[in-house]
Amino acid sequence: MSTAHARLRFLSPARRRRRALCPAAAAVALSALLTAGCGTSDDAGGPARSAGPAVSSSGGFPVTVDNCGVTTTYEQPPSRVVTIHQHPTELLLALGLKDRMVGTAFPDSAVLPELREDYEAIPELAPREPSFETVLEAGPDLVYGGYGSAFAENEGRSREAFADAGIDTHLNREYCGQEQVTMEDVYAEIHTVGAVFGVSDRADELVAELRGRVGEATAAVEGKAAVPVFVYNSGDRAAYTAGGRSLGTELIRLAGGRNVFADLDEVFGDVSWEQVVEREPEVIAVYDYPGAGSVEQKKEFLLSQPALAEVPAIRNQRFVVLPLTATLVGIRSAYTVGDLARGLHPESFR
Repeated sequence: MSTAHARLRFLSPARRRRRALCPAAAAVALSALLTAGCGTSDDAGGPARSAGPAVSSSGGFPVTVDNCGVTTTYEQPPSRVVTIHQHPTELLLALGLKDRMVGTAFPDSAVLPELREDYEAIPELAPREPSFETVLEAGPDLVYGGYGSAFAENEGRSREAFADAGIDTHLNREYCGQEQVTMEDVYAEIHTVGAVFGVSDRADELVAELRGRVGEATAAVEGKAAVPVFVYNSGDRAAYTAGGRSLGTELIRLAGGRNVFADLDEVFGDVSWEQVVEREPEVIAVYDYPGAGSVEQKKEFLLSQPALAEVPAIRNQRFVVLPLTATLVGIRSAYTVGDLARGLHPESFR
């Protein structure tokens, strides 16, 4: 008997939920269901905004979720969850769902102090994305991925493969392909997950708390001139930076700044160092994550480049360090607005 068939036999009939795996063409069709899951453009032709949680329910279960072209009906809350990547892991922990989690993978920064004890109680399946077989061995009924690579088809972890094994999947809405990710997507993701797990009241409380954090930070910098910010993710021959579609651009704006590459029509992309010089950033936000060099190495590289010597941020050595996890759709993004605001407008927090 194959592993997939064994897994299907393990699931009770109530757990074999209905799924509709939509083809790529459907993802761009004028379908209200899919649009609700991936953001919509405003009437003025502006950037995409969240249309709220892509969830339908009559007040309880079943709950139907449209997520990045995959429609799933949950007859009851998931009870055995594997998370791949840290931001979905922290989101579930913040909702008090430790007891539903049977495995996690790919931690990429220090865990928030208030979540550390719960986080350490969850088995770590792999330091990066686990294999399909490793996930199956944990016996999940749901796999929740943070980056698109959680469900990499070329590594055998496609959403279709999990569905064939009787396992539901959910992908962080940041990878649903909308034009721009905003804080409203963060709140919508929390509401959606809360509905799936039957803890909508907790989701409401968490969203209210995070909105409050953001509101305090934006109020502190209200009326201040926007500080030009360059995001340095990585790169030497070219600079790999956050573009206009990234949540990072929204976080910078809320914190009283302006992403100097907000006109880059990508989530992340390469720009030339000449462009960095021309745009004269006053602050550099350094993204910190494993595998791309330490923060100190990144700073040393930037400070050692003669071509950058007269860039205001380099001349004044103004850096703000942000864990990459803190710039994604998850609970940390609300914290990040305050951290950024303090780095951009320190005089507002004395």
